[in-house]
Amino acid sequence: MQAYDKGFAKVYDLRWSGFARQVAPLILDFYAATPIAQENKTVLDLCCGTGHLAVHFLARGYRVVGLDLSDHMLHYAREHARQYIQTGQATFIQGDASNFTLDERFGLVVSTFDSLNHLEHEQALYRCFQCVYAVCDGYFIFDLNTRRGLKRWNSIQVDDSDDDVLIINRGIYDGHSDKAWTKITGFIRLPDGRYERFDETAFNTVFDMAKVRDAMLAVGWKNVYFARIQDLRTPLDEPEKEGRVFIVAVK
Repeated sequence: MQAYDKGFAKVYDLRWSGFARQVAPLILDFYAATPIAQENKTVLDLCCGTGHLAVHFLARGYRVVGLDLSDHMLHYAREHARQYIQTGQATFIQGDASNFTLDERFGLVVSTFDSLNHLEHEQALYRCFQCVYAVCDGYFIFDLNTRRGLKRWNSIQVDDSDDDVLIINRGIYDGHSDKAWTKITGFIRLPDGRYERFDETAFNTVFDMAKVRDAMLAVGWKNVYFARIQDLRTPLDEPEKEGRVFIVAVK
């Protein structure tokens, strides 16, 4: 799985953490309405990034463990959740989503912003499902970019909307292969006025949605369906027609 360096983590926290803040209330509303949530207010935020989804749950009384491969991402997560770490309500640990074990068990495991697309292949995704199954007593909710959705990566984008940050994003995807790639180059203004450069190359693996569901059922999940984030209760009949889908699994 991919990890991220210091410069990228800083820009991610500034520019791309909005997705977590957007989806967190919708996931919480869905989970809070389930019978399991009445008894179990523990959450594993898998590939937690800089911790904004975790903080949303923490602020509403949930116990949260965040796991991420990147020490630099975890630095920001710990900063954002500092008050909850001090009281023992939050813990953030380094780990690989496809190879982890935890002593604690959770009512909800969640992973967002196509984090699991960053796993290298179907075998790694299957191992992730096994790891999650071993620590989950309720729901597993995560999102994936579809093949259709990844076509939007095939472009060059320049973000110079902020004088302190310049980001150049060059994506490549032919619509047929099993990987979409993007190279992100950024320049961050330092306190002395100079700019620090970072380069990050990331990929998304294209997963067939039917195979994803079959793999989860094979691991042992009892009910698995695809949904839009706006309505996590309603299954989608044709997830491949979406750009991004959320997968809801119940143990």
